[in-house]
This record gives sequence, structure tokens and C-alpha cells, in this order.
Amino acid sequence: MAAALQVLPHLARAPLHPLLWWGSVARLASSMALAEQARQLFDSAVGAVLPGPMLHRALSLDPGSRQLKVRDRSFQLRQNVYLVGFGKAVMGMAAAAEELLGQHLVQGVISIPKGIRAAMERAGKQEMLLKPHSHVQVFEGAEDNLPDRDALRAALAIRQLAEGLTADDLLLVLISGGGSALLPAPIPPVTLEEKQTLTRLLAARGATIQELNTIRKALSQLKGGGLAQAAYPAQVVSLILSDVVGDPVEVIASGPTVASSHSVQDCLHIVNRYGLRAALPRSVKTVLSRADSDPHGPHSCGHVLNVIIGSNVLALAEAQRQAEALGYQAVVLSAAMQGDVKSMAQFYGLLAHVARTRLTPSMAGASVEEDAQLHELAADLQIPDLQLEEALETMARGRGPVCLLAGGEPTVQLQGSGRGGRNQELALRVGAELRRWPLGQIDVLFLSGGTDGQDGPTEAAGAWVTPELASQAAAEGLDMATFLAHNDSHTFFCRLQGGAHLLHTGMTGTNVMDTHLLFLRPR
Repeated sequence: MAAALQVLPHLARAPLHPLLWWGSVARLASSMALAEQARQLFDSAVGAVLPGPMLHRALSLDPGSRQLKVRDRSFQLRQNVYLVGFGKAVMGMAAAAEELLGQHLVQGVISIPKGIRAAMERAGKQEMLLKPHSHVQVFEGAEDNLPDRDALRAALAIRQLAEGLTADDLLLVLISGGGSALLPAPIPPVTLEEKQTLTRLLAARGATIQELNTIRKALSQLKGGGLAQAAYPAQVVSLILSDVVGDPVEVIASGPTVASSHSVQDCLHIVNRYGLRAALPRSVKTVLSRADSDPHGPHSCGHVLNVIIGSNVLALAEAQRQAEALGYQAVVLSAAMQGDVKSMAQFYGLLAHVARTRLTPSMAGASVEEDAQLHELAADLQIPDLQLEEALETMARGRGPVCLLAGGEPTVQLQGSGRGGRNQELALRVGAELRRWPLGQIDVLFLSGGTDGQDGPTEAAGAWVTPELASQAAAEGLDMATFLAHNDSHTFFCRLQGGAHLLHTGMTGTNVMDTHLLFLRPR
């Protein structure tokens, strides 16, 4: 309620009839109560995929038998465990793993983004920091998520550790989002600069992320199963925190512990498609010709156990449980929301309108055309396993408050040079869409937040909006369309009601893409 009182002065500026004024205050109080619940659910989603809980769900150690159990597999420990890791969340994962393994952990090397350790220290997240006498060596690099010399040094140290292992050893590999940029180790004579140049040329000509990953793997010592091969004959257990839609282990961090299914011919086909065959450096041609003539063929990874220990699916499942505990009918729409934020905002706005007719059947209903438009938007977005019908049927059946949950990673087409991120832009666009539709006697709130706590180059994780957003903005002289045209959602939310609509969590130490929450509550 304190947050509501903070916003009341903004309401008082407009001359309203007393009954209208009190009605506005009541709606504001209801919105702020919904915002508190939204924050609670978002925090529960993030909490389910924090490094400590994830590691302890995936691993268990029996001190008596010294057996390490990973899902349904057991490994004998005798001070024979080594650890490597790369990604935005691996420091917290390494800290939890070292605490669990104790004396059995002999040595470790992790590669994390520059500045992460200091940020964790400032945030007071002691549980995600390694102890002073840790056996794990930390490298920081890949500033702005770009491979650099520091990340290269870390990758070579990881390779050296892996190559020194024997059949009696166990290598624990920790992987999270951002891992690809933190593990650059081109096959000599290819240099880091040559690999980066080729990647940029392909990207500039429209190559897909799958095509870029195919080239990266072919030119890497460690990606595409290279790390697993370097560790052979040691047993390898790879614990993966997924930041990719669908959780494909071969794509996350370019699959360092997953055998690549691509051939040299696949690489040459990609290069030819974008007219870059003549531009290939001699070193790249040399590496590809060597691979083409390798008599051993593709490497297998039979000594590897790959386990997804954290994902958007797990985060949403926990938020769903919390929503149900609060009395909501909760439906997970999809953990694979992707596509342009404009289309996604239209989908959420129209979904709220169509939902109204299920929740308040006495009101004028959505037309058959609007229902068809909603399904058409969903089809255009090509969202895998979208539970749209289940959500609509749940609302029609229950007539009570509903919480729709989703996750994924939408894309933003940049047109301006403003500040923001995909979550704040999506929230602002949903706010603009909600004003288009009469929502009747239901309270609506939409929240979008990044589970890593950082939405683009800002200190916010995301933002929340209600149908009153447009009128609130107008009362403060803020033109939503102008801010959207400049991709300046962060500035908009900072100015609106003193930043009351921003979601601030600080760096969370995890990353499983984004979480979307849509609340629909009859008055």
C-alpha cells in the first residue's frame, strides 16, 4: 500500500468528481496489490533457478559410501573431482558445488563475465561467492558479451585442465547463458580475430544463429563436443542452466559437451550461401580441410552425462504453484515465447480482452472476429506448445481470478537510440494495447521481467503495466508513442510516477530468459 500512496499525488493533479476520484484511488490500490503479487510470483520463479537450489536438486553426496548421485547415475568419489565452468551464473554454481563436494574437489577453473564478481560482492550475495581458499581459479572476460583475450586465456586454462585428466577422474562442467563468448579457443592457425571477423561477416549477411553456431563449432577446440573430447577418458557430468528456448543442449554455449552433428560440408555450404568462400582466411581453409580428412570421423560423447538443472520451464512451474496458493487459477501458456515484441504485445492485449468475456459473461462479449484474430496472432508468433485453449477454457469454467504465465525471449527491432530492454519495451507496448480494448469490470496487470535481473543496459529487470497506463502517462505529459519510436522504454518508466512501475531486483545470479505474468481479476 505504501507504493500506492507514493503515486496518489499524481492522481490528485486532475480535477475529478469526488466519486470518480475515490474510484480511481480504489483502482490504484487494487493495481498496487496486484503489482505486489506479481513481484512475489516473479521472485519465486527466480528463486527456483538460483544456483544453490539447482545444484542441490541435481546432486546428492552420501558421505558414508562417498557416492555422488546425479539423477539416476552414481559416481565413486575419492578426491578425484575436477570442475570447469563458463557463463553468467557459474560462479554461484561453482560455490554451491565446492561446498557440496568438499575435499573431493581437487581443482577448478571457471570463466565469468567481467565485473560479475564485484557486482555480487556489492549486492551482498555471499552464497554465490567462492570461499577465500577455494580450489577454483576464476577468470573474468568477454566484456559486453564479446569474446576477448581474457576469455581466450580462460578457455586455454580449461582445456589444459581437461587434457590432464585420467580414467579415474570425474570432470564436473558447469554451463549457463553467455558461456559461448566465455569459451573462445579457435583451432590453430585460426586466430581469435579471424574467427570473429568471419562471424561478423556472416551475421551482417543475414546468417541465422544456427548457422553461426555451426561455423563456430567447426573452428573451435572446445565447442561442439571439443571439451568432452579433451577430457576423455575421464567421466564428464555437465550441469546446464538453459537460457535458450526449448533447452537444446547442443546449442547452449555451443554444446561443448555434446558431439556436433555438422560436417565440413555443412560449413562450406553456409559460407557459399552468403558468398564468402573467396573471403575465407587461409587459416580457416586449413582447419576445414584437416577436419574433412580426419580418418576418425566425428567424435562421440559416450562418457558424458548432460543434465539440464535449471530452465524457464522450472521457473514458471514454481510461479504457477505460488499463484495457485494465492487463490488464482494459473495456466502456463508457454515457456517458448519468441518473436517480435510488437506482435507479442498485440497478442497479450487481445488475450486480455477476449479473456474478459469468459470471466464476466454478463458484459458484451468479444466478437467472433476478435477470437479469430487472437488465434491468428498466436499462429503468426509460432509459439511451441501454446496452451491458449486451456487458458480460455479455464477462465470460462472457473469465473475467478486468473494468472497466465509465460516465458521465453522476444526480439526488438531497434529503430532509435533510447535506453531499455525487451522486457520494458514489451510492457510498454502491452500498456499501449490495453487501452484499445474495453476491459469492463476486471482488473488487469501485465509484468515482464528478465530472470537475470538486468533488462538490456539498464538497472531494471523489467516493468509492469495496467490499462490505466495511457491516462497516467498523459497526466504527466508523456507521449507513449514517441518513447516507443525511439526504443526508450526505460526513460519512460523512470519518468512515470517516479519509476513506480519498474521492476528492480538487482543481479540475481541466474538466467533462464524472461518471465511474463498476466493477471485478470473480476471486481
